[in-house]
Amino acid sequence: MDSVAESSKNRKRLREEEEQQKKEEIKAEETSSTDQTLSLVDSLTFSDTMVALRIMRAQFPHIDKVSIQPFILHSQLYSSVKDRTQVDRELESLRREKVLRVFKLNTGQDDHAIMFLDDYLTQLDRVVKRMEEKKQRNLEVFEWFKAHVIDNKQDPSIDHQELCLLLSHDGKVKDEHISLLINAGLLTRQLIDPNMYWFSIPNIGSILKGLSQGRKELLSLLNRQRYKEMMLAPLEKKRLRLSLLDMRFHLRDLIGSGHLKTVNTPTGLLVRVSKD
Repeated sequence: MDSVAESSKNRKRLREEEEQQKKEEIKAEETSSTDQTLSLVDSLTFSDTMVALRIMRAQFPHIDKVSIQPFILHSQLYSSVKDRTQVDRELESLRREKVLRVFKLNTGQDDHAIMFLDDYLTQLDRVVKRMEEKKQRNLEVFEWFKAHVIDNKQDPSIDHQELCLLLSHDGKVKDEHISLLINAGLLTRQLIDPNMYWFSIPNIGSILKGLSQGRKELLSLLNRQRYKEMMLAPLEKKRLRLSLLDMRFHLRDLIGSGHLKTVNTPTGLLVRVSKD
């Protein structure tokens, strides 16, 4: 009799656990969906850097043409968290804790992309899979890169000697290994010093081209308005022709970089071109 009662209790507990798990899954889906659809009018500023990063990651536009994980621009954080010193301090802390990586972009002197480490490793794995499909040789370098370079070097750049030293923990480094990392889009040779490399995000090239063109297109659109300004709500709904990134992404970027500013009005938030 006791065993029957015990079995009944176990079944009830399992049912309750399953129901609780389903509730949590539904709540997570709703939160993710809300983050994705939240308008800039309701989500322009956040209390801290991590909250801003997570919501902007969730809001990263879905791009069919390019296989890329979500990234956030440094300038976008400046538009979202009022205290810039706080942003820089928290970003540095998250970088040192290996939560995320920071990448120098070629679209402007102060342009940096931020990507969560898990997303970056996913991006790297996709590159390796593509190389394997092409029957490429020397693929062991990607495991060396992941195990010794990414794990030990959090800076946006690395010199040739240190790169070879870290890679050589698992084998003899050849020129072909370095070329493979460059061709895969994981490293970019610096123009001023060929012995220095920037860490880079694979497949980001076409998106960066659109980032530059989208900036110009948005500024041109506002400069054509009578007072070089427009209400945020209708502006956010407009589509850009020259960028794979959406209007929300570009607005955050240009507000954070100081090219645009927002003004509170009785009818809502106004976006205006900053005076030179």
